[in-house]
Amino acid sequence: MATYSLANERLRALEDIEREIGAILQNAGTVILELSKEKTNERLLDRQAAAFTASVQHVEAELSAQIRYLTQVATGQPHEGSSYSSRKDCQMALKRVDYARLKLSDVARTCEQLLEN
Repeated sequence: MATYSLANERLRALEDIEREIGAILQNAGTVILELSKEKTNERLLDRQAAAFTASVQHVEAELSAQIRYLTQVATGQPHEGSSYSSRKDCQMALKRVDYARLKLSDVARTCEQLLEN
């Protein structure tokens, strides 16, 4: 159950980032609209530019955190909420068992051939 809550938390963070990108576009639109006027409101432009810059920095930081998390998951490093590493270890162990079974079968066949001769 913890894995689902972690996944939901990650999805919520991505949704927040998406909303923030919407706010960035809205700020940019407001600035462009204000710049298209003959007489611009300097204070409004300064506020919108500051909001735009802060939002872009926040989105960049959040996306970097998400990318770091995904990189950690993809490289198999242990982290909370993942069973990937354990599943991979189990799969490799099963492959080794199959390989050992195959080699033992070859040894048994060789022994049988030697006993027949």
